[in-house]
Amino acid sequence: MGIDLPLIWAIIIIFGIMMYVIMDGFDLGIGILFPFIKGESDRDVMMNTVAPVWDGNETWLVLGGAALFGAFPLAYAVVLSALYLPLILMLLGLIFRGVAFEFRFKARPEKRHIWDKSFIGGSLVATFFQGVALGAFIDGIPVVNREYAGGGMDWLSPFTVFCGLALIVAYALLGCTWLIMKTQGDLQQQMHKLGRPLALAVLVLMGIVSLWTPLAHSEIAARWFTLPNLFWFLPVPILVLLTMFGLFKAIARNANYTPFLLTLVLIFLGYSGLGISLWPYIIPPSITIWEAAAPPQSQGFMLVGTLFIIPFILGYTFWSYYVFRGKVTHEDGYH
Repeated sequence: MGIDLPLIWAIIIIFGIMMYVIMDGFDLGIGILFPFIKGESDRDVMMNTVAPVWDGNETWLVLGGAALFGAFPLAYAVVLSALYLPLILMLLGLIFRGVAFEFRFKARPEKRHIWDKSFIGGSLVATFFQGVALGAFIDGIPVVNREYAGGGMDWLSPFTVFCGLALIVAYALLGCTWLIMKTQGDLQQQMHKLGRPLALAVLVLMGIVSLWTPLAHSEIAARWFTLPNLFWFLPVPILVLLTMFGLFKAIARNANYTPFLLTLVLIFLGYSGLGISLWPYIIPPSITIWEAAAPPQSQGFMLVGTLFIIPFILGYTFWSYYVFRGKVTHEDGYH
């Protein structure tokens, strides 16, 4: 029995995207939360919690895109053709957010509001269009003769817009619980107050998406509610409810670390539900990972380098978070 290279590459890409969603999600969430915090010193603290690590978080986005290009060139060509505009807008948002990180601390006080707005706008735009792209991917991408067969604006629909708004709220919760873990005093208390309504909003939005998806896509409904798939899917909503209950309890008792960890579990469960819904299609609803795969020689060659470099990425990621562990105070600075 040979090695299933497309399956290995699919796992690598799924892992890379999941790491990106978790790690870039909370610093995008901080930008989304910026309008709720008016004090300049508190905003400085918020940015300082992620300033040492935010650019490293985006390594996983690069890894996922490069792996898709090399291992599944058909999927890369079709998905990018279908989602050019939302992906370009997402990248522009990330650029504005990144520039704001560097320029805000160096700007004169009277000009700092420009970079605050850039940070907020870039975070909102990047997050919204990530959600839109995800919704369009769930909706499905038409393919004829191994080419994208849709139009330039097929990605825009009520469902994709709702997914974009839902992801904004989810990232806001991730950023909120990150700040609960990394800050103290008045700022932390403000995050505890924001955490409860954000968690409730995420629960409601997850419920709406979970109902909307099978109602709009009969093939996903059939996958969810037929045996034995039902046994794979049923634990997900149950675990979501249990995790959300634990999150409410943790926020209520002003816990430091538990809210963030439970939010990570919540994000993972949502991601798992998505995977169960779409697997093994890399271009829903018709092209599987095996049909879109590059030649085995190409996948095998790239796999050697990828398996060599991933431990290094994990190593320096762990080290950077370890070095900058602990609470961030108003006396800490970024230069």
